[in-house]
Amino acid sequence: MIRIAMLSTAHLHANSYAQEARNSQDVQIASVWDDDPTRGEPVAKELGVPFDNDLARVLSRKDVDAVIVCSETSKHRTILIAAAHARKHIFVEKPLTLTLAEADEVTREIKVSGVKFIISLPQRSKSEALLLKKLVDGGTLGRIATARFRIGHAAALEKLFKGGSAWFGDEKLAGPGALFDIACHTLDAMRWLLGEPASVFCKSVNFSGAYPIPDNGMVVVEFKNKALGILDFSYVQGAGPNFWELYGTEGTAVRDMPGHPPVTYILRQAGNGFAPAWQRVKMPKPRPSALQQWFAAIQRNEPMHITVDDARNLAQLLDAARTSAREGREVKL
Repeated sequence: MIRIAMLSTAHLHANSYAQEARNSQDVQIASVWDDDPTRGEPVAKELGVPFDNDLARVLSRKDVDAVIVCSETSKHRTILIAAAHARKHIFVEKPLTLTLAEADEVTREIKVSGVKFIISLPQRSKSEALLLKKLVDGGTLGRIATARFRIGHAAALEKLFKGGSAWFGDEKLAGPGALFDIACHTLDAMRWLLGEPASVFCKSVNFSGAYPIPDNGMVVVEFKNKALGILDFSYVQGAGPNFWELYGTEGTAVRDMPGHPPVTYILRQAGNGFAPAWQRVKMPKPRPSALQQWFAAIQRNEPMHITVDDARNLAQLLDAARTSAREGREVKL
């Protein structure tokens, strides 16, 4: 039996993680901690478990094996290091920390502790992403020259952040807006697909005025293999597919192209032509969610497909993108 403490209910996804844990075999929630009782107590009551606003006391409990961290991002460093010192297994909402320096510190502490760690990067479990990874790594598309991505929704237009989630609109607590909240998913996918980054350039603006944070922007990443990754991210786009487009020397693959299956690709033919039609691809089986991978690692020592180094590397990209946007320059890595 894995006994879990929910460490904060600040994040919008905290409830879904709690419910997934409750619905998993040999997993139970033992406690809820939050430094804001008005936020944490109702959740503890709903889950039927004790509430405690003393973090050290919760982490010292022998009936707590693991923690799910859903606090404001600014508090991740303190909570994660405390949990690692207490030898509690760790699941954390993304991003890992607000800065690369904090991420490096947390990474060191987690490795020393030996606890099972995973960060929530759900794109890595999806069939579409696994298929594109296979096409890239297998050489089907040749060398990737350019990749374009979009991730956006209407959070600012709909004033989504309020009450217990109002902190998303505070850069000191959450990082710079849409970059740290949603672009992080796709920046991680870019690095996963294209390799080690060489430099980052980012431009972001406050388009809506709904919150005092950047809510619309673009990132260009140059990779060490000379591929270019282009991402637009936004809280102010009303509709549209969150597409991924990969353009290689031997072909092109697209995820979420309107009117097509989840992933299609087209290959170059002799004479610089292209295959006569987009190829439909059999979708691979999705991987278990990050939370389920974590449970299996704790219970049966099964491997996880997302590591603390992945979390740290994402923090590196986010840190560089923020610096670039603030200073108006390319940041070398």
